[in-house]
Amino acid sequence: MYLLFDLDGTLTDSQLGITRSVDHALTTVMNIKTEDLSTLTDYIGPPLIESFQKFHNADLETSRKCVKTYRERYEKIGLLELEVYKGIKEMLEILHKAGFKLVVATSKPEVFARQILKNVNLAHYFETICGATLDGKIDTKDEVIAEVLNRITDLDKDNCFMIGDRKHDIEGAKKHNIKGIGVLWGFGTKKELENAGAYKLFENPEELTNWIISKKDC
Repeated sequence: MYLLFDLDGTLTDSQLGITRSVDHALTTVMNIKTEDLSTLTDYIGPPLIESFQKFHNADLETSRKCVKTYRERYEKIGLLELEVYKGIKEMLEILHKAGFKLVVATSKPEVFARQILKNVNLAHYFETICGATLDGKIDTKDEVIAEVLNRITDLDKDNCFMIGDRKHDIEGAKKHNIKGIGVLWGFGTKKELENAGAYKLFENPEELTNWIISKKDC
């Protein structure tokens, strides 16, 4: 069984690094200063170029400048401003030892995702780490999942789950006929995940682990 994991809000609490980098981009490019960084958490999950347009009414060219400025800070500082959620390392250890094939599928640029997972000593648990490309050719969650399917030719969609904290994870999985599991320790709400059509919801990594293990021989 293959298990596809989102990164931000699922494996790592990356709120500080992302919101500080978004604030830096907004201040630098659009002269917008955000007093309360918690108001920027909606930027966590969706492609950034879409978020700058949606949440701050930037046009496409301004959004591109914001993304570029964001990445300049994020690659130096922001990717260090995160923590692994409690119970995640134990979950990955158990699932890996039990023989599950683990994959990261994130709309964060793959180059950043690989560096982050290496920094927090989790990279070795995964068959592959798949993310967005810096040129935007692969950007949305469904495009990332398509790339996972391209890399892993023996992946059985009927015996696979996409695990994430936002509607984009669930909706992206559904586009490829993969069941999406929602986790409630990240940045999405229960209502958001239910409305997206999550197959199951879990409150913590231990509950998720136990449920997955129970499915091993089904």
